[in-house]
Amino acid sequence: MNICVFLSAADLDDRYTRPAREFAELMGRGGHTLVWGGSESGLMKVVADGVQESGGRLVGVSVDFMAALARTDADEMVIARDLAERKALLLEKADAVVIMVGGMGTLDEATEILELKKHGRHDKPVVLLNTAGFYDGLRLQFQRMEDEGFLPLPLTDLVFFAKDGVGALAYLEEWSGIQ
Repeated sequence: MNICVFLSAADLDDRYTRPAREFAELMGRGGHTLVWGGSESGLMKVVADGVQESGGRLVGVSVDFMAALARTDADEMVIARDLAERKALLLEKADAVVIMVGGMGTLDEATEILELKKHGRHDKPVVLLNTAGFYDGLRLQFQRMEDEGFLPLPLTDLVFFAKDGVGALAYLEEWSGIQ
């Protein structure tokens, strides 16, 4: 399965890097392909290293103004013109999406992917990997949106919240029929 992972390119502490590495190793051992922003820094590098070292493939989609930071040993690397094209390519190349910890860019990617799903523009599973409770506040906000009628379909049809990588990958493999 091609799994798009949206996540930070920042250098983060062990409470985020250790679970990210564990998830990446599960992906690689499972024969999955990482589709990601292509960066060779921070958490993006941690996940790419883990997938690659565990036997998975790497498909990167960088963007023109960050091409110098792109990983050079990916199995495939595409350079998009801008961030909008990058997001579209990432979604196009993926069978599923996992959103890990990140900043404004990750939040932008997450909300766009969920908005597209809400409007039926894709039906791929979306998992929010809630490492160390990082997305607890966002989960509450999404729940409020559902409770107050802002979502046209149940929140559970849009996104699955996983507390760890094992749960995230199990959900995706069940969805795809991988036994």
